[in-house]
Amino acid sequence: MNKHSTSFKDVLNAQEIFTPTLTEILFSLHEKFNPNRLQLLNQRKIRQKTIDEGELPHFDSSHPGKTTTWSVRPIPEDLLDRRVEITGPVSSAKMVINMLSPNQHGELAQMCMLDFEDSMAPTWENVLNGYKNVIGVANKNLSFVQTLEDGSDKIYRLDPQKKMSHPMVRVRGLHMVEKNYLIDGAPVSAGLLDLVTVAYHTAKTFLKDGKTPKFYIPKTEHYLEARWWSEVFCELESMLSLKEGSLRVTLLIETLPAAFCMEEILYELKERICGLNVGRWDKIFSDIKTLKFHKDRILSDRSCIDMKKPWMDNYARLLIKTCHKHGAFAMGGMSAFTPGGDESVRKIQLEKVRQDKEREAQTGHDGCWVSHPYFIGMAQAQFKKKNQLEVKLENFSDTPDLLPVGEGPRTMKGLRQNIRVGIAYQFGWSEGQGCVAFENLMEDLATLEISRAQVWQWLYHEVTLDEGVKVTKELVSTLFDEEYQEILPLYEGKEEKLKHAKEVIKEIFLKPDLIDFFTEL
Repeated sequence: MNKHSTSFKDVLNAQEIFTPTLTEILFSLHEKFNPNRLQLLNQRKIRQKTIDEGELPHFDSSHPGKTTTWSVRPIPEDLLDRRVEITGPVSSAKMVINMLSPNQHGELAQMCMLDFEDSMAPTWENVLNGYKNVIGVANKNLSFVQTLEDGSDKIYRLDPQKKMSHPMVRVRGLHMVEKNYLIDGAPVSAGLLDLVTVAYHTAKTFLKDGKTPKFYIPKTEHYLEARWWSEVFCELESMLSLKEGSLRVTLLIETLPAAFCMEEILYELKERICGLNVGRWDKIFSDIKTLKFHKDRILSDRSCIDMKKPWMDNYARLLIKTCHKHGAFAMGGMSAFTPGGDESVRKIQLEKVRQDKEREAQTGHDGCWVSHPYFIGMAQAQFKKKNQLEVKLENFSDTPDLLPVGEGPRTMKGLRQNIRVGIAYQFGWSEGQGCVAFENLMEDLATLEISRAQVWQWLYHEVTLDEGVKVTKELVSTLFDEEYQEILPLYEGKEEKLKHAKEVIKEIFLKPDLIDFFTEL
């Protein structure tokens, strides 16, 4: 008899997902790896304390990844063309089907990232629907029925006879737990639960169909965390009777600490990693959060921080150099634009995407992310070849300046934008949405975190805005009320729910201490 006890909220026929065999695997992996996961999270706190006290992140040259000659395991044939990766929440069957299928112009993204993380609100229902949707994708029988206003039904389904984007899954980060699945009364690691559940139900099906099971790993801060993931993957393959290296991974470099150990991270996962990704939005959030007490590192309005900033450009170029040196892909980031509601706006948005993706391609990235099927064709047009592994950037520094520069502008307009985004995102979150289209941008958890951290930083350091106004709690509280009134017409019939969202997020923005992650609340 197993010495563990387990319990989970049994909705949406969850017992059909968590079979006895899967439960045993989860037991075993939790017991073996969770203690070290907790140690790794504690080490994050210790490193952060030294930074809070004045030390700055820096490079270290002693790791074997820096001192030996090596390459990643050869990339499978079906992962050699990743020019466009479309992303979205895995919980929505309709969105999953649309992302995997050609858009209205017949354009198909090479890859489709089905997301359990920043674009999905992690309600238990969303998580379970996500598992079911990935299983449906593997079996090529996913469908969704939408009832229209006239009472008729519109059916969305995958066509097993037609080519679809290569599916891959982003699991949740090392820091997250799933409170609806308990082992010995404690919540299980959310990322572990996502990885194991998806691999258990789909890996062999994908392999039989000639597709490489592919995962994205987010929020890593240190190469020891990459080692943890590597060991988990190895043990899981053994338990599923899969050949070593069957499960492949791309890891997001989206924290400031990770940017200083890219080569070490790549080395730790070299037997299964296909590449690294420039997770620009979480990186900006991490820049603010990591250096929150450093008065000389206070950043400008979030709308002014882009990949042209020297420290952001250096971070992207170092990632390209590091990956291509060792035979791995260097994936570009997300253009967070939405198409807009009319043709004039669409032309503007399309041009913004073109400029962003052209820059990424010219810099040397092998592919990029888009948030909407409308942008697939424009993004693909910027990447002329399947990949750019031959772009080595050998003359670029191995230790460029990756530290963000404290500078302006810091404006009332920027402060108001952060507050509006907070209200709109909290409203969507309360309705189970992890990403919301707002003011022609796709706001997900990463961009919400930027807004939250920036307001906190400006408050803590009592920043005086360019208009001569000091940022205070009283000012921020007043602006929440004003911006609520400003966006109120967009939420007709939901005024009270929006007001509640405003009060909730205002309290979060005004907390005296900056919590590490919004999801901790």
